[in-house]
Amino acid sequence: WVDICFSTCIVPKMLVNIQTKNKTISYMDCLTQVYFSMFFPILDTLLLTVMAYDRFVAIYHSLHYTVIMSPRLCGLLVLGSWCISVMGSLLETLTVLRLSFCIKMEIPHFFCDLPEVLKLACSDTFINNVVIYFATGILAVIPFTGILFSYYKIVFSVLRISSAGGKYKAFSTCGSHLSMVSLFYGTGLGVYLSSAAIPSSRTSLVASVMYTMVTP
Repeated sequence: WVDICFSTCIVPKMLVNIQTKNKTISYMDCLTQVYFSMFFPILDTLLLTVMAYDRFVAIYHSLHYTVIMSPRLCGLLVLGSWCISVMGSLLETLTVLRLSFCIKMEIPHFFCDLPEVLKLACSDTFINNVVIYFATGILAVIPFTGILFSYYKIVFSVLRISSAGGKYKAFSTCGSHLSMVSLFYGTGLGVYLSSAAIPSSRTSLVASVMYTMVTP
């Protein structure tokens, strides 16, 4: 559902632009798109981390799975992910309001991507870039570290299984999650961590297409 919402805040507007050959977007619409294009990826990263923890408990503590992953804990994890996503995306979007922009600016992208919007600001964007790197570290790198730790424990546990069938069954439950994590983090982190140093390029656009449309 989150992935559908993520694509929905970008793809319909892009298709309208292609069909009507009119690529304009108002300031408020652009800010709205910035907010939701930040909110859903943040929520994605947190839910992927929760899913990794769920797989870790299912394989590493299989006998206690139903006790540990109770409906109450699952609800709290999802609610916590939503609340953190709202606060994180609000923080990054509200800092844009302090910037001044010239009229009729052209964004070299197919949606209002925050790093590209910041490059068009007429005022100093140092604080905004600091917030981006801080938020990326807290809301992307730390969850990714949690995912890696979960899979380290999973691999360690699976290798102790004696039968080949048991190992295959354990690893097969993690296949789709691992592919999603690789695509999402590989393209998303690459775009945002290099945004301040590297100008807009075709490579950046392709990476953006990957994590906004292909991965969902």
